[in-house]
Amino acid sequence: MEEAEVPLEQLHEQIHHSAEHSHETWISQVALSTALLAVLAAITGLLSGARANEAVMGQIESSDRWAYYQAKGIKAAVLDAKTTLGGTVTEEDRAKAQKYQEEQNEIQTEARQKEIEARKNFHQHEVFARGVTMFQVAIAVAAISALTKRPHYWYVSIFMGVIGCIFLVLGFTAR
Repeated sequence: MEEAEVPLEQLHEQIHHSAEHSHETWISQVALSTALLAVLAAITGLLSGARANEAVMGQIESSDRWAYYQAKGIKAAVLDAKTTLGGTVTEEDRAKAQKYQEEQNEIQTEARQKEIEARKNFHQHEVFARGVTMFQVAIAVAAISALTKRPHYWYVSIFMGVIGCIFLVLGFTAR
């Protein structure tokens, strides 16, 4: 589950170029803020990707546990058929049936725990992905601000960057 990245390097270069050739001091602040936003976007993107990978791995582990649970169920069904058709139930057969039931209960608990962990990681991935999106939009709006020489767009960019930071923090606290 790789995040699609929007190529913002060219916009970032244009902002720096505008900052170097402009006599307005706020353009330099726009360039500095976009560099900071780009760093935050990269960090948040890495966190989002890591959580997506963890979610996939957790779901795979859960599926493996459920397959193992079913295998134990099949063994128990074969044992039950043997005792039903054979007519005689030995103490060993009862012990095996009890063991299969206990193992199934343990496996079921593990599988459900893996599912919960996978859901949590996927939710964190989604929150981090929203943060990446906000950072990318903030960088694009900052570029528009520098190119059109309109500082009020830069303030919008900063506001969106703050929202991206909120998503970054929420990603760590997401359950």
